[in-house]
Amino acid sequence: MRSLVVFLAVLALSQGSGISRIPLHKGKSLRKALREHGLLDDFLRTHQYAISSKYKAGKVASEPLFNYLDCQYFGKITIGTPPQEFTVVFDTGSSDLWVPSVYCKSNACQHHHRFDPSKSSTFQDMGEPLTIQYGTGSMEGILGYDTVTVSDIVDSHQTVGLSTKEPGDVFTYSEFDGILGLAYPSLASEYSVPVFDNMMNKHLVAQDLFSVYMSRNGPGSLLTLGAIDTSHYTGSLHWVPITVQEYWQFTVDSVTVDGVVVACNGGCQAILDTGTSMLVGPSSDILNIQKAIGATQSQFGMFDINCGSLGSMPTVVFEIHGQKYPLPPSAYTSQDTDFCTSGFQGDDSSEQWILGDVFIREYFSVFDRANNRVGLAKAI
Repeated sequence: MRSLVVFLAVLALSQGSGISRIPLHKGKSLRKALREHGLLDDFLRTHQYAISSKYKAGKVASEPLFNYLDCQYFGKITIGTPPQEFTVVFDTGSSDLWVPSVYCKSNACQHHHRFDPSKSSTFQDMGEPLTIQYGTGSMEGILGYDTVTVSDIVDSHQTVGLSTKEPGDVFTYSEFDGILGLAYPSLASEYSVPVFDNMMNKHLVAQDLFSVYMSRNGPGSLLTLGAIDTSHYTGSLHWVPITVQEYWQFTVDSVTVDGVVVACNGGCQAILDTGTSMLVGPSSDILNIQKAIGATQSQFGMFDINCGSLGSMPTVVFEIHGQKYPLPPSAYTSQDTDFCTSGFQGDDSSEQWILGDVFIREYFSVFDRANNRVGLAKAI
């Protein structure tokens, strides 16, 4: 697995500029790895009812494992002195940073890079527990402080979660070691300060915003901290105000197909989430969309698409803050070697729609903490 992870070199930027570009490697999704090991059906059967229940309660944060099933975009960070390297999902749908530790004996930890606090001269134990619920089990760990380096930004005294137990065997097959959350601090577990908040508080970024470009094919995906990379979109950025400062949450006006409202009638709340691959909404609304695009239901709530029909399928249009954001069939269809599936997923436990990578691949996204807004423009 490790050989699949490309070493991500820091781009040549002036030290201390407050702008850092982190290349995102597009690797193998957890879905594909589970399918190769004959474990996908069991996973889907177990997790189909817990797709999007992201919440926190005291020291316990919750993050559905299903959300990471199709994640393909990973980046590198280091923790400690001297640095220990980890591959993480940069996740705008959560706020904690955690990686496996040497204290963890779970099978998943044995197959990934593990942080060793005894080998870091800057590590400080906080003496506080961290628990993140994953539907069928929990990631348990401890919190500490250490230096976290993201590209050329050195973030000292950063709270880091170190797992001591990871649920089941599912993480065993993931290409990422841990998660770096980029949502608001109100979503973080108790005693934890999100990485980007720490960077803002210490004036380590040129602007209190970051931008995400997800390449449709091949390399080139990029997370830019402290700046908007204008080379990855065309036209103008359209700004959308945040309605609740937990996730990156805003109002969607409607979802239409051929000019007819098929979902989100009268408006709905949605979050922009780099840590979720699919586009998730209430089951009844999603079913309307699946019917409109001609998708047929398969097992475990998934929907199949005839790969030969892409040229004749309709565009699904999201209207957000008065601006239309069309998603063509090429955007909402996941194409594997011999089958195609819909990128829309129904979930009745979801309080908000989740606009994941299906949407972000089409629309370059800016996450602006200074003005509590997101910016969207057509990705190149």
